[in-house]
Amino acid sequence: MKFIVTGSGGCVCTPKPLCQCPVCVEARTKGFPYARCGCGLYLEDIALLVDTPEDIAAALNNAGIKAVSSVLYSHWDPDHTMGMRIFEQLRLEWLDFYKGIKPQNPVTVYAQPGIMEDLSGLRSKFGPLMDYYERVMKLIERRTVEREIELDGIKITFVSVPGDKAVTVFVFESKGKKLVYAPCDCRPFPDEPVLHNADILVMGDTFIGDVLKDGNIIDEDHPLRKELHSFSDALHIQKELSAKRLVITHIEEAWGKSVNDYKKMELEYDNVNFAYDGMVIQL
Repeated sequence: MKFIVTGSGGCVCTPKPLCQCPVCVEARTKGFPYARCGCGLYLEDIALLVDTPEDIAAALNNAGIKAVSSVLYSHWDPDHTMGMRIFEQLRLEWLDFYKGIKPQNPVTVYAQPGIMEDLSGLRSKFGPLMDYYERVMKLIERRTVEREIELDGIKITFVSVPGDKAVTVFVFESKGKKLVYAPCDCRPFPDEPVLHNADILVMGDTFIGDVLKDGNIIDEDHPLRKELHSFSDALHIQKELSAKRLVITHIEEAWGKSVNDYKKMELEYDNVNFAYDGMVIQL
């Protein structure tokens, strides 16, 4: 399996518009990989994309993606869904549209029931956006998944995160290899047998360091610790799940660290990497 990190950023892209902090200035000057688009992952073997952040079009172009057949959604949050207009850019030919020619190869959209319901709540005054893309424009086909699917020999298991919010952690398995993708809102982290013994755990929802942008100190009582995993938490989860390698994604510019800072951190830990846009993960 060949995965490409289409976006390694968080709910705020890097560079953050208007921001003149060193990390954003560097990203604005140097571009990728110092810049980061919204969080996304692509599985080249089956042309599968996970999530559509607002800047997904730029991310696909940067990663050199040539085909998208299906999309998985991990949860409804805007930084993971509000680039769904990409369906138009992937499938709609405007000149054909004005001739009455409808798309013949809709993108298949997969999500667990709760998430599919949440997606239907994203709407204009004319109705749900997903209805528009599926029923009116014929750009997508929705498929609700309770637990698992298999696409061209790759098994994908949908694991629900405990709690009131509908969130999915994905497990990709093929030819004895396994990758777990937990991009966001995975606290508390689920503990199921299928998540154990992965070759690679790709995990977001993690703040890096106890001193962040502008000298903000994340002490033991800081509310951020109740919402996100700390880097130490991520290392503990890797150990508990016996994952051979940990890749941290969903990296916020608010952590106040450059790509070069993360490269230095990688030297301090075995089998830990920090994602960047265009990163290839081969299994």
